[in-house]
Amino acid sequence: MSEYLTVRCPVCRRAHRYTLPSYPCACGAPVAPPLDRHRPAVPVAHRAWQEEWVTVRCAACGLPGEWPRPELGCPCGTSLRIPVAEDRTAAAPDGQVRDAVAAAERYLRRLGYRDLRRTGHRLPSGLWLRGHGVLAQVDPAALPATERDVECLWLAALAESRRGVHFSRAGHSDGARARGDALGVPLFLIDRDGVPRPVNPPADGLDATGA
Repeated sequence: MSEYLTVRCPVCRRAHRYTLPSYPCACGAPVAPPLDRHRPAVPVAHRAWQEEWVTVRCAACGLPGEWPRPELGCPCGTSLRIPVAEDRTAAAPDGQVRDAVAAAERYLRRLGYRDLRRTGHRLPSGLWLRGHGVLAQVDPAALPATERDVECLWLAALAESRRGVHFSRAGHSDGARARGDALGVPLFLIDRDGVPRPVNPPADGLDATGA
């Protein structure tokens, strides 16, 4: 049964029943941040990208990950941030999610993509970077990207008439590489120094010619 919390808007005083959503870990198990019932929800006065995520360790496999911080929209127009009990020991080393996205963004800019923007939500297998003519997926997970990850990116990029590019911190499975070659999707490994390295022929071509 999903965990829920009664939330009262401090602006209009309406009471809401908030049901906490869960997200799939890379291992397949559902993950949800634990709610803090001792603190009230607070209005979101301003937004900062690094404050949009909460670090949660998967109870099934122990893998830490960053997930969207719970929020509730009140009919009065106020966005409420739901209090969670964060596990500080689960923090990803060196802020690996943000580092991976920043590394991919710097690399794409060097290739000539100048109008990149990050989406406001996290996907189970990474985050999006969008720019003129490009749709990049950045996967900070501890497991190699799969064939399905590459196919989903290719389909999303095709629907938006953009070029799909995939970045991963843990590399790509053999099936993912084969699918990337067949679909012409450039695949990059973000190494421990935060440098994207091409791992298939389409990536070599993009690295050589740029946007």
